[in-house]
Amino acid sequence: MNKNKPLILVSNDDGVTAKGINELIKFLQPLGDIVVMAPDSPRSGAGCALTVTQPVRYQLVNQKPGLTIYSCSGSPVDCIKLARNTVLDREPDLVVAGINHGDNSGTNVHYSGTMGAVFEGCLNGIPAIGFSLCNHDSNADFSHTEKYVQEITSMVLSGGLPSLICLNVNFPNTPDIKGIKVCQQAVGRWMREWEPCPRRFDDKYFWLTGEFVCHEPENDKTDNWALANGYAAITPTKLDVTAYEFIDELKSRIL
Repeated sequence: MNKNKPLILVSNDDGVTAKGINELIKFLQPLGDIVVMAPDSPRSGAGCALTVTQPVRYQLVNQKPGLTIYSCSGSPVDCIKLARNTVLDREPDLVVAGINHGDNSGTNVHYSGTMGAVFEGCLNGIPAIGFSLCNHDSNADFSHTEKYVQEITSMVLSGGLPSLICLNVNFPNTPDIKGIKVCQQAVGRWMREWEPCPRRFDDKYFWLTGEFVCHEPENDKTDNWALANGYAAITPTKLDVTAYEFIDELKSRIL
């Protein structure tokens, strides 16, 4: 690795062989040296999970000038922790996760393994970005996201991000993205989340499924609105979850 170039640590939750992360690597290579530490198989929905009941192992997948790729048996958060503490000889300048197959807008941000990797970087004082596309197809077309990935990444490399703030970037599934909107997270929740898949003599098996219901579909400030209307949504996301606006009221109730 060239110490005069930015060092970008890359991960995802779809696994090291997923098309999304390999497209992301291609898009980022002109911007710096890349080290990838990604799960060896899909970990979608892993959130900020840690592997604490068994050892975690990594192995080298590929190495060439400016790019080293490792697979890891753990979660996306494990990947970031492991890379920082075992294979890197310096702190990365940036953590980037994705490109996720499927959007992480609205409340999805709390479940996403992609954003779990982003949060882990952010918690350690490293600027961090998550990229996602509203398409779950394993062969999804990511080409129309390239210029936005490069522009946003370059912006963060040059200007950084405030402490405990990361970026959640979601792309609509269209080759004709209208532009970028800086958004707030949509308010909504998942409904009808389990689908029966009974076994013989046992009807208590279910697949996780569901439908996200936005509570404010006409609010043009939200990420869901932006995506539904053909815009890329970039949401600045805080990791300090303290409800400061409720502190005084809570004090008045209990003190």
